[in-house]
Amino acid sequence: MQVSRRHLLVSGGALALLSACGGGAMVSSPSGGGLDPDLLPQPNPGYDAWVAAFRGRAASRGISAGTLDAAFRNAGYLPGVVTRDRSQTEFTRTLEDYLAIAASEKKVSAGRAELSRNMSLLREIEGRYGVPPEVVTAVWGMESNYGTRRGDIPVVSATSTLAYDGRRGEFFESQLMSALRILERGDTTPARLTGSWAGAMGHTQFIPTTYQDYAVDFRGDGRRDIWSDDPTDGLASTANYLSRSGWRRGEAWGLEVRLPAGFSSGLTGRGVRKASSEWAAMGVTNANGGALPGGTGSILALSGVSGPAFLVFQNFNVILRYNNAEKYGVGVGHLSDRLAGAGPVRGSFPPDRYGFTIDERKELQALLNRAGYDVGTPDGVFGSKTEEGIRGYQARMGLAVTGEPSQSLLQQLRRG
Repeated sequence: MQVSRRHLLVSGGALALLSACGGGAMVSSPSGGGLDPDLLPQPNPGYDAWVAAFRGRAASRGISAGTLDAAFRNAGYLPGVVTRDRSQTEFTRTLEDYLAIAASEKKVSAGRAELSRNMSLLREIEGRYGVPPEVVTAVWGMESNYGTRRGDIPVVSATSTLAYDGRRGEFFESQLMSALRILERGDTTPARLTGSWAGAMGHTQFIPTTYQDYAVDFRGDGRRDIWSDDPTDGLASTANYLSRSGWRRGEAWGLEVRLPAGFSSGLTGRGVRKASSEWAAMGVTNANGGALPGGTGSILALSGVSGPAFLVFQNFNVILRYNNAEKYGVGVGHLSDRLAGAGPVRGSFPPDRYGFTIDERKELQALLNRAGYDVGTPDGVFGSKTEEGIRGYQARMGLAVTGEPSQSLLQQLRRG
């Protein structure tokens, strides 16, 4: 079975995206930022013994002594990557929250600027691989916030630590071996071979095994460089990955649709595929007007049939090869549409479990900021800072300290 590019890693770009926007756990340190102390090498005799044994295995598979010496010269055990690996939490954001982050006005504005700045390159990449500029740019935005969060944790240290730890030892040893082959080939140096705590690297966060199979030297300079400030090889490698995963040139990923009254939830999901003409005959319409594009697709209604719905085609399934989470696929697709000039989602999301709309969530955050509790930019996405602000306010007002929002809390904040 062919595994996805992000096989066994943390929710891929989804969680990295949330960390970049303050909504989730850190997956990748910002490029150029200082590392936490637990991400610096620390003495560990057991790790040292494991590395000594591994060097023999690597040498038997063709890794030279020179490469091994250079790779491990400054490498070491990083307790922080083990902590992060064991403390992963399941991704539970609603689609509304997800899109509020993935296609925030700030992210759309930055993405449109990058799309314009790199359009000549992206058109060239499209000509070779068939993947539109806005789709490649959307993946770039999801994975590293357009290259601003590529990660600065040494990949050899991170993957060897996780291989030694053993929880997913075989997987991470394969990543370590591929990282060494990157160095053996001369694509980069040990000092520049950096990424996230789990070894995802570069502008679009390839893990080493996927790099080995899909990274390209787009300009023919002899190196497949996804780490430098120049995104050329990173963006081309992403297009190559999507192309070889089955991207259909000239076809859409999907589009937002309106469902007719009484539409059955049993007709939603990727397991139900129908021609666009069949969906149209059932009353499904293009949310932005016009006819449905041709093809065979499925209806996704990740917030229920009363919320926004999407008709998705084969290229949506290709996006899922990057990260097999439907919210991620919709996030990339919707962001790509926004970068190409489309507007926000037209459908209305149902209230959340607290009975809040996104506008009410933004209002609550703004009122907490006004009351002296820094919860960040009001974006309608409740994270740890919002919870902390609610707790502080509840404690000050003599309320039960739950950290959870409520309509009564919002009313009290409105009264000042």
